Amino acid sequence: MKQKINLKDLLLPELEDFIVKLGGKQYRTRQVAEWIFKKGVASFQEMTNIPLDLRKRLALTAFTGSRKILLKKVSPRGDTVKYLFGLHDGQAVESVLMKHDYGNSACVSTQIGCRMGCRLCASGLEGLVRNLSAGEIYDQVLGMQHDAGERVSHVVVMGSGEPLDNYTATLTFIKNITASYGLNISCRRITVSTCGLVPGIKKLSMENLPLTLAVSLHAAGDRLRDTLVPVNKKYPLAQLMAACRAYIKATGRRITFEYALLAGVNDGIKQAEELGRLLKGMLCHVNLIPANPVPERGVEPPSGRVVELFKEQVEKYGIATTVRRELGADINAACGQLRRKEATLPGG
Repeated sequence: MKQKINLKDLLLPELEDFIVKLGGKQYRTRQVAEWIFKKGVASFQEMTNIPLDLRKRLALTAFTGSRKILLKKVSPRGDTVKYLFGLHDGQAVESVLMKHDYGNSACVSTQIGCRMGCRLCASGLEGLVRNLSAGEIYDQVLGMQHDAGERVSHVVVMGSGEPLDNYTATLTFIKNITASYGLNISCRRITVSTCGLVPGIKKLSMENLPLTLAVSLHAAGDRLRDTLVPVNKKYPLAQLMAACRAYIKATGRRITFEYALLAGVNDGIKQAEELGRLLKGMLCHVNLIPANPVPERGVEPPSGRVVELFKEQVEKYGIATTVRRELGADINAACGQLRRKEATLPGG
């Protein structure tokens, strides 16, 4: 029997082709798209303005995705909620909803696990299990929005996995969630994070999408970055910086460089000066992140004073620098802490 297709994996032209081949009228495409992407219906029977015979044909050949919540943890302050979503094949993935004064931000995962092996991150501890489909990424946002009963206004593609290692699904997700038939989230309110996959950065620069690119740097010298971010061995800093400058030139968009501060590893004045020299003159912003504890990695943050001194030193090079207001560390939902730790619980 032919496997059913997840309609949220499709872009609008692909969805139109699918519906027309089922015998549906072309104009039905937009109606179906709004039901699945905007309203997030769980079944075709809820699509009351779609002819019954087309709904039956859709039910035989496709499905609308799943947003089954296996676990939910709320931070004591109530501003961060971590979800474990169950997937159709028994796998599970974590996502985080962060509540800010400017709106609700959804942090989504693009892979189950990760193969990048960054030293400061829990997501890659078990390696890469598989890529998520575009629909599985989209359903994380729908699931969080539905559970919270509040609109998601911002999306950060910074959960488990390397988004540019799952490029096609990530871009399909972005195009659907920013569309008028979807959640209509402004592309300028979407941030995509990468640990430095140069080919992906080059490709993204040609997409003509005004999103924010965040590059996880964590070191300004190849020797240390080889250790912290192993992909640096394949795409060293000279190549990465050239790709970032080309991205800025092509898009006119400022890049955010993420720099996680690890106590006694990359938090010294010398490293701050090295970072300042590396980025001087670029259209960029540095986001300093006191590292969140990951016991298996031996990662610990520096003191607040060390963080402030590091920030002051980088700013001397004329670079806008901020220290991230971290949310969710108390429920292991902060930067670098997402994993599939709970995937063996019921439903996983």
